Amino acid sequence: MAVIRDHSAQIHSYHSLRRAVGWIGILLPFVLVLGHIIIFDGGRPLNNMSVYYHTGMRDVFVGAVCAIALFLFFYRGYDRWDDISANLAGFFALGVAFFPTVEDGPWDWMAHVHFYSAGFFLVILALISIFLFTRGGDHPTEMKGKRNLIYRVCGIIMLTALAAIEVFFLFFEGINSDSGFVLIAETVTLVAFGTSWLTKGGTLYPDKPKKNR
Repeated sequence: MAVIRDHSAQIHSYHSLRRAVGWIGILLPFVLVLGHIIIFDGGRPLNNMSVYYHTGMRDVFVGAVCAIALFLFFYRGYDRWDDISANLAGFFALGVAFFPTVEDGPWDWMAHVHFYSAGFFLVILALISIFLFTRGGDHPTEMKGKRNLIYRVCGIIMLTALAAIEVFFLFFEGINSDSGFVLIAETVTLVAFGTSWLTKGGTLYPDKPKKNR
């Protein structure tokens, strides 16, 4: 007699994991800014998310990034490329958390590790959204087609925002040292990242369950 395995609980767990990652990504910049201003009387938003490490919001920043890293390490996709990509993103996320940037002044070696870790972390997540989340059968459902559009748009937004940050650091950082451009671009990047993972978690355009006949 064949044993029928019900994988619905496992699938639900994966969806919950993806939604959790998505919400952390979307909420993190807003929590950091509002917490710094309201709880710790910060006065105004800082120039970028990384410097919140040097404020009272340090534990929130480090904890959120470590939580994302942990989720990525435990994430399992369709094949080894999903797993390798998620593990690499998780590894670079730990670099973001444990190698802080400088609060002000010239960068030291840890700030460089932090910067490149953040770049690789977010680029990998953008590529996951564009190339891995969009995979499926030869005849995707209507809902899958809509989700694929969201994945691609989110990935492109992430890459565009990251490129804009790089251009800013190369050409405009000294001129606009008090600009909030980097913080805004980082927020756009994380909102796009979070939206992609919420969609992957079944929040947007989920497939309708098949009815038993």
